Amino acid sequence: MNGHRAGARPLVDLVAGARPNFVKLAPVARALAETGCVELRLVHTGQHYDPNMSDAIFSGLGIPRPDVCLEVGSGSHGVQTARILERYETLLLQHTPAATVVFGDVNSTIACALAATKLGIPVVHVEAGLRSGDRSMPEEINRILTDAIASLLCVSEPSGVAHLRREGVPDSRVRLVGNVMVDTLLRELPAARCTHVPGVAALAGRAFGLVTLHRPSNVDRMVVLRQILAVLVELSRSLPLVFPVHPRTRDMLARHALDADLRASGTITLLPALPYHQHLSLMASATMVFTDSGGVQEETSVLGVPCLTLRESTERPVTIELGTSRLVGRDPGRIRAAFRDVMAGAWPPARPIPLWDGQAASRTAAALVAWLGESSGAPADSAARPPGSRSADDTR
Repeated sequence: MNGHRAGARPLVDLVAGARPNFVKLAPVARALAETGCVELRLVHTGQHYDPNMSDAIFSGLGIPRPDVCLEVGSGSHGVQTARILERYETLLLQHTPAATVVFGDVNSTIACALAATKLGIPVVHVEAGLRSGDRSMPEEINRILTDAIASLLCVSEPSGVAHLRREGVPDSRVRLVGNVMVDTLLRELPAARCTHVPGVAALAGRAFGLVTLHRPSNVDRMVVLRQILAVLVELSRSLPLVFPVHPRTRDMLARHALDADLRASGTITLLPALPYHQHLSLMASATMVFTDSGGVQEETSVLGVPCLTLRESTERPVTIELGTSRLVGRDPGRIRAAFRDVMAGAWPPARPIPLWDGQAASRTAAALVAWLGESSGAPADSAARPPGSRSADDTR
């Protein structure tokens, strides 16, 4: 069955596998549904299988239950990517969409993009063009490869347009639409502020910092992880810290009995991985955030919360140029210096980031509908380029 059935709306797959994907997918799904121009199929690869990292987010963000779950689970990068590719290919052969939309830079992104493009199905990449310059990051490889095979690339910040142009991607395939994750943040922030977070009652009315750690470069090597944790314990004596522990990090802490050491500090509160609204509630209330997450760099920049980014590079430079992120790496001296700046009120305030205005999903949906119309030979809807959207040419 083909996604371009005569007389029917084109079928579009929206694919997600990890929690950040769902946060990006939610506003795009709503915006596409509002156009009435396409039929949607939500595909959950099952890459994140912790309930708080995936299942709970459907109801929390108002996303319909996925139409398909591939249930791939965990595994090495090779095993997980291959399993996703194989299972998504089987789905595509059963019911072929007009396009596959992938989000971000996780294994589900590249695996589903590969499965689709090998079958001649166009790929749309939302959050295209981001580059850290660090190819030791699996996400960097996923970004580069997905962009190389995507037919339509929807970009969140100007650096992405520059990267794609430098890599030879034609401007006709690129749309600067803004950051769809910000759409979700702005929509859900009022509810998040009213959300109860279990386990942090002792911090009510007190200043605290928030910690998120999950990147293999930080948590898979014990010498690195111990160094980061040691400086966090030290700083927590001045500012209590809340640490919702990612499943990957949780396993490492438990394996080496580090979770007991952190609890013994008395100044670091360990929590399980949190549902989206609870996590957003803590982030919006925090004095500062320590993180290695790209998405958290974006969210803190919108919230105006100082962000100490525990990495040497970032694929989101606008969060440093206009936002609240500062790269501190894993060096205790740089982390301490940034901590002191925040505590002294010497952190630069965030400035507005262009197109991070809560309307990025509408621009993405309009670009996709127009592109589908052009690809099929049908006239594009005049509303497909709403005010505020930009083609790559508009950024010159």
